Amino acid sequence: MSRVVHFEIHASNPERAVQFYTAVFGWEIKKWGGPIDYWLISTGDCDSKAPGINGGLLLRQGPAPTGMQPVNAYVCTVGVQSVDAAVNSVTANGGTLAVPKMAVPNIGWLAYVKDTEGNIFGIMQPDPAAK
Repeated sequence: MSRVVHFEIHASNPERAVQFYTAVFGWEIKKWGGPIDYWLISTGDCDSKAPGINGGLLLRQGPAPTGMQPVNAYVCTVGVQSVDAAVNSVTANGGTLAVPKMAVPNIGWLAYVKDTEGNIFGIMQPDPAAK
């Protein structure tokens, strides 16, 4: 079975997006030394037992997603300790709430937010008691 091994975030303002994801999730983001403007994203220690993948960030070549339109892309969901705290951090750092917190029964709490570049992503708090 094949697994997702990398993700990319497209940004109209890459420096602003780097500041956002560093502030909200504490990700380590460093500019790549290759021939194009590209930033490498580390979401955690690769040697840990925690699941997850690393990614990249690059300059968006087209328009940002528009409001009230269906998502035509993969949506990544980030595991957090508290959805409420994560939503507060997102909005405090220039992002917005896209879909309010909801229960995923027996799994946890889920909300969808937008970053400073208009990209939608999920935030999930594990909680087997969620109803």
